[in-house]
Amino acid sequence: MNSKSFLVLFFKKELLLLLLFPFQTLAADRTFITTDGVRLHYIDQGQGPEIVMVPGWTMPAWIFRIQIDDLSRHYRVIAFDPRGQGDSDIPAGGYEPFRRGRDIADLLDHVGGGPPVLLGWSLGVLDVLAYVHQFGDSHVAGLVLVDNSVGAGPAPVPTARGRRWRRMRPEVSREASMRIFVRGMFVEPQPADYLARLTDAALRTPPDAAYALRHYNVPREFWKDAIDATAKPILYVVTPHFQAQADDLRAHHPGVEGVVLRGVGHAMFVDDPAEFDRLVMDFLRRRVWH
Repeated sequence: MNSKSFLVLFFKKELLLLLLFPFQTLAADRTFITTDGVRLHYIDQGQGPEIVMVPGWTMPAWIFRIQIDDLSRHYRVIAFDPRGQGDSDIPAGGYEPFRRGRDIADLLDHVGGGPPVLLGWSLGVLDVLAYVHQFGDSHVAGLVLVDNSVGAGPAPVPTARGRRWRRMRPEVSREASMRIFVRGMFVEPQPADYLARLTDAALRTPPDAAYALRHYNVPREFWKDAIDATAKPILYVVTPHFQAQADDLRAHHPGVEGVVLRGVGHAMFVDDPAEFDRLVMDFLRRRVWH
């Protein structure tokens, strides 16, 4: 193929992409270096006000793939791989809330732009609140906290699924137990290759780091203090397991909207992406970026 033919094909491809996705820029894989010298990865897609997504325990940023594609039609979406997860480096330490909160601060310093909305899911909820606890809310526009305890109201009772997973027999391999964990995040059946890829990503986090991430050594009130300290709008989207905390937040925090989704699993944004994305978009349009 000569250079002229190559250019013709290139511009035809670019024109087709613009016709199919006129308000969306293509995703880019980017990295930055934290203040303690760790290379962390993030996905950057779209233009406009920024949404920074922080995934859960051992999960990669690409688990938000549907949200990245949907929300980037209106916003700049940055999906973050925390240390030891996804395509980020695996350092020896830093698997505790204060360093993880600092990593989010380093990311915000790196990407620049206006104050973003921080969206944390599962462990990502705690990492986002650890950021707010240390750095305040002056550099964020709002919070979306998805399906984790935030220290409000009565502590949630462990689910039967969670108890079974924690009591896994020692002879069950780490790979087998992680497959069970990943499969249990969904109510809707997911393709086998998707579950296998997600399990492989989760197994990339070393056992010691995975253990440390499940045992943040701070009191339960630490997370509630972060919510009490911010006046920024908060959307708290949970499964019925956290109903009592959603009720408590609605009763005592006028800036918090608590929504309970039923018929979905822990990874609700995969089980019912249309409803989840609708909730987030509605919140952003009403409460954050009018």
